[in-house]
Amino acid sequence: MKFTDGFWLMREGVRASYATEIRDLRVGADQFTAYAAVKHVAARGDTLNTPLITVDCFSPAEGIIGVRTTHHAGKVNRGPDFAFPGLDPAAAGSRTRRDGAVTELTSGPLTLRMDGDGPWGLTFLDADGRRLTGVDAKGTAFATTPDGSHHMLAQLALDVGENVYGLGERFTPYVKNGQTVDIWQADGGTSSELAYKNIPFYLSSRGYGVFVNHPGKVSFEVGSESVGQVQFSVEDQSLEYYVVAGPTPKEVLARYTALTGRPALPPAWSFGLWLTTSFCTSYDEETVTSFVDGMAERDIPLSVFHFDCFWMREYQWSDFLWDPEVFPDPEGMLTRLKERGLRISMWINPYIAQKSALFAEGAELGYLVRRPDGDIWQWDLWQPGMALVDFTNPAAREWYNSKLRVLLDQGVDCFKTDFGERIPTDVVWHDGSDPERMHNYYAQIYNRTVFELLEKERGHGEAVLFARSATAGGQQFPVHWGGDCFASFTAMAESLRGGLSLSLSGFGFWSHDIGGFEGTPDPAVFKRWLAFGLMSSHSRLHGNVSYRVPWAFGEEAVDVARTFTLLKHRLMPYLYGAAATAHRTGLPMMRPMLLEFPGDPTTRMLDRQYMLGPDLLVAPVFTEDGQVEYYVPEGTWTVLLTGETVTGPVWRHETHGFDSLPILVRPGAVLPWGADDQRPDSDWLDGLTLRAFGGSSTGDATAVAVPDLTGTTAATFRVVREGGTLTVTAEGTDRPYRVIAETTGATADGTGTVTLRGV
Repeated sequence: MKFTDGFWLMREGVRASYATEIRDLRVGADQFTAYAAVKHVAARGDTLNTPLITVDCFSPAEGIIGVRTTHHAGKVNRGPDFAFPGLDPAAAGSRTRRDGAVTELTSGPLTLRMDGDGPWGLTFLDADGRRLTGVDAKGTAFATTPDGSHHMLAQLALDVGENVYGLGERFTPYVKNGQTVDIWQADGGTSSELAYKNIPFYLSSRGYGVFVNHPGKVSFEVGSESVGQVQFSVEDQSLEYYVVAGPTPKEVLARYTALTGRPALPPAWSFGLWLTTSFCTSYDEETVTSFVDGMAERDIPLSVFHFDCFWMREYQWSDFLWDPEVFPDPEGMLTRLKERGLRISMWINPYIAQKSALFAEGAELGYLVRRPDGDIWQWDLWQPGMALVDFTNPAAREWYNSKLRVLLDQGVDCFKTDFGERIPTDVVWHDGSDPERMHNYYAQIYNRTVFELLEKERGHGEAVLFARSATAGGQQFPVHWGGDCFASFTAMAESLRGGLSLSLSGFGFWSHDIGGFEGTPDPAVFKRWLAFGLMSSHSRLHGNVSYRVPWAFGEEAVDVARTFTLLKHRLMPYLYGAAATAHRTGLPMMRPMLLEFPGDPTTRMLDRQYMLGPDLLVAPVFTEDGQVEYYVPEGTWTVLLTGETVTGPVWRHETHGFDSLPILVRPGAVLPWGADDQRPDSDWLDGLTLRAFGGSSTGDATAVAVPDLTGTTAATFRVVREGGTLTVTAEGTDRPYRVIAETTGATADGTGTVTLRGV
């Protein structure tokens, strides 16, 4: 929200009070509180008829410093509040130090400094004493607007050349400088400033992050009101934010996700190809069987089949009952599909249409959200007379899960938790939550409810969602997909921007609708999107009014689908290792170039390429004619599909057929390569090949961990380059494996230690 009218004036009717000078300071061993006057106090009379701003400084976890500014402390907090699995002030190791008028609070490599002699301000310093950012003269304030609303606001300085990223899955420009961003859930598609996944966290190119601890609406002005500041504000009496230390972007994300929650590890089968019925298309068991048969006949391995909305009867979403006219034998159908090795996904949402039998049941039990006058909240948008499940009620959560449990007993494996963004604010929640704070937070309890059911019923490590909405902490319940995008190259590129922004907001896994959702893609768009989609964390063929079976777009599309599905399966020992890393450390699978190469200024603007795990550079092609431009960082990289080498730093201009896109292997990488290209969840040590790529220095050692299907390391291979010799030592297994030195084509089979000449 903007409060000023240029540099000197306020907007009409806005009154702002800024922290000006410290009037009192109370310092503890690991925190301090400052009381800031909003005007210069020259005499005792100046302390009358004027507010103070209370500023609490503390550390919630190692390497994170929190600042809470409060005007009136008497406001009741009715919740909800973000849950912090990593909250541990006792382990933060924070300590204060006073030197004259200067007070410092240090936690890990981060220090907050406040000088009581100067004008009001706060300075955040890294371990070397370098200023990361700071709060300047107008950086701590409250403001009232003409409608009587009260806002707390803060500003943190932007340095010259500093870029800001994240703030959720945003489809606007990747670098957020110059943008106004409202953290407010909305069902707006991928072609607007609205977002399904709003996260009040941003990451700076200077090696720190900022998280605003408020689940309601947070308005960010990223160099867009005061062009040298990131301003954030809430309509409240208190504002709390955390500065998260680096110094690298990876370390920022590690600390942030340790606090807000690390993602669960999705099951390996979920990384295979998903095919859906699409949304508004006509389908029955015969249609579904024809799709599955068609994939098998064309040798395209399929892992998951998804039933979208119309598996239920029209006007009755959600009643969680199969349409008996279309699916007279759902249990038998699911059995037949699962006998073919498929997992089953079902579309659900948290809305209960009035025509659904569950409406009367939920109303009688008190499980539907109500208005202040006691009426059930309803509207006709999406479903006629629909109501909303009140997930703040534990009994309502169990009631909802009891309906899903029936589907699980029928053979369903996972759910697409659609919607969860259009949450009303003119309602009363069962637990008394503040409706404004619950608007964004609803997605968290919705997805958590379903995810925890899957863990309970299917076992730890077998739970996976396909979720559209999320807030901070939502990364704990993967997977998330990008929502409704158009079937165009432009939408394909904006989808990637959204995924990169989400990954810099702490989310480890992300997917998108291959071919686009709205409309029917041109065959060129579909084929290019296939390659991109199968080189993503998760891969799903889905659309709105038309099917997304590859043969609908020509035989070449079939070949492309087959080629990249088989490639992804062969890469699974590597990809699942990256997934396990995301689970352990919070580092995303699809990584903006900035994460891997923070010291290379060119990578700070790149939004049309990414690293898939630590060692694969992927540059999707966004043109029909195959023209693509991408950047290669320093070193000698190898093109995975051709064996060609490329030495960076360099910009590449290339032309690719539909069966190709730039996939480059990082210098010196060793890729564990699976033998089974038919499924994503194989025994990866069976027939394993280690593909060692050139470009590293003599004496370099590489440790390659190959996971099992639980994400636990099954074997570790130590690869050492010494002159013309490549030595591989296996630990944890005596299984045979094969080694390929990609730069020479030299190969060897063996167990234990293998030496290859001429590398």
